[in-house]
Amino acid sequence: MSEHIKPVSRYTTGARINHWITAVSLILLALSGMALFHPALYFLTGLFGGGEFTRVIHPWIGVVLAISFLGLFFRFFTLNLWNRDDTVWMKNLGAVINNKEEGLPEVGKYNAGQKLVFWGQSILIFALLCSGVVLWDTYFATYTTIDQKRLSAVIHALCAIGVILIWIVHVYAAIWVKGTIRAMTQGSVTGGWAWKHHRKWFRQEVGKP
Repeated sequence: MSEHIKPVSRYTTGARINHWITAVSLILLALSGMALFHPALYFLTGLFGGGEFTRVIHPWIGVVLAISFLGLFFRFFTLNLWNRDDTVWMKNLGAVINNKEEGLPEVGKYNAGQKLVFWGQSILIFALLCSGVVLWDTYFATYTTIDQKRLSAVIHALCAIGVILIWIVHVYAAIWVKGTIRAMTQGSVTGGWAWKHHRKWFRQEVGKP
């Protein structure tokens, strides 16, 4: 069992940089978006140099987020495809929460919960991008109607709320499962962590039957 002690590589440097660019972009986008969403939150524009500059920079942060997330999508989408084991995992979510995973199918690099986060964010960020383009009057005002803008504003706001909620779940889960954050800061996890939470992936990494 000595292989359980050794660190196991989980993310390359490139993947981690890609992840953190996406994370920082999402936080900045959320803050600037909330600043423009309601007068009570207008004080947040101070973080970006005032209201006018916030309106200018917000869509460009969105472009950075979209490009960065696209990089993550193409890196990881094949590993996040749903399978029968994921359905079993979801049906036994209570056992997972209570730290009783032994009777469940072995998990690959990502469990069902992580896959739901991945696909949820993928769909919502795509919707944010499309609705955001409609609202970006600087470049697209002549191509859209008032009714399209109104509908896009509602879609944009609802998708933004969804993205923020999923992000909160994502961060909470990373903190709750001890040893997870190390994967995105150091690029590796302990063998014991991999064996407990992602055993199928661990077997593939160490080449054990």
